[in-house]
Amino acid sequence: MTNRPEGDARAARNERREAARQRAQRARAQQKRRQRGTRLGLQIGLGAVLLAAVAVVTLVLVDSVQPAGPGPSTMSQGGITIGQDLEPVDSASTPSPSATGASDPVRITMYVDYLCDTCAQFEKANGDYIASLVDSGAATVDIHPVAVLTNRSQGTKYSLRAANAAACVADRSPGQFYAVNQALFARQPDQGTSGLTDAQLERLVTGVDGVRETAAIRDCIQDQTFAKWVDERTADVTGGDIPGSSLSEFPGPPLVLVNGKQYELTAPITNDDFRTFVVSAAGASDATPSPTATPTPSASASAG
Repeated sequence: MTNRPEGDARAARNERREAARQRAQRARAQQKRRQRGTRLGLQIGLGAVLLAAVAVVTLVLVDSVQPAGPGPSTMSQGGITIGQDLEPVDSASTPSPSATGASDPVRITMYVDYLCDTCAQFEKANGDYIASLVDSGAATVDIHPVAVLTNRSQGTKYSLRAANAAACVADRSPGQFYAVNQALFARQPDQGTSGLTDAQLERLVTGVDGVRETAAIRDCIQDQTFAKWVDERTADVTGGDIPGSSLSEFPGPPLVLVNGKQYELTAPITNDDFRTFVVSAAGASDATPSPTATPTPSASASAG
């Protein structure tokens, strides 16, 4: 066996080293390409996430600054005016408190929250009495649903949803608004609970006798069509814009006025006291009903 020349051995070693160096270079080049691809993928992914986040924030901001849509046509000033036969009337045609004369109907104005327990107590004591005055033509009543207790229902915003439901009725079936108003108080949930669901509100409202366009009212409740409008009106009222009143500060619900004069709630709330106030605030005119007038049967009784 012959030995290879030393030069040949050295050349072979050099070739092997060169081949190993080239393989290492190729491996490093491939690794760099993979790293660049990974970085590019991460950058593209991060960019997509950021764009999505910006889009979501933009939509939220745009939605939050959009003005509230128009309210029901029967609630041009935030409340619905109910007149003789418990039918809605044009609020512009009813006299202002300062212009009310001896022969004009008494004008009762109420700001109510459907989660307000004091509002429910006032309704229980005086709802039928007010209905009897209005039904006979002796008075009109302006009812303004507000939502000042929206944060007292475990996050479900029951106060706002109930006021929206009332606005849906004012829009689609205003002739039954007073009965629905009574029904909402009759089924009032306790503060601090989740309140009625939208489905329960739908059944309650559309179950009141005589309510029309029930499908449209259900859609209105589900879509919360007037929620932003109610929220905006509530902000206006709590900010001191109180139609039918000379007050500059909202004392909280229920706010009850008779010919513009504020009724101070008693404890307990009684019908006798309110009837006396109605006669006094109206000036005991010939058109004013007697404080001993007998209330009509509850309009909410038909709601079951």
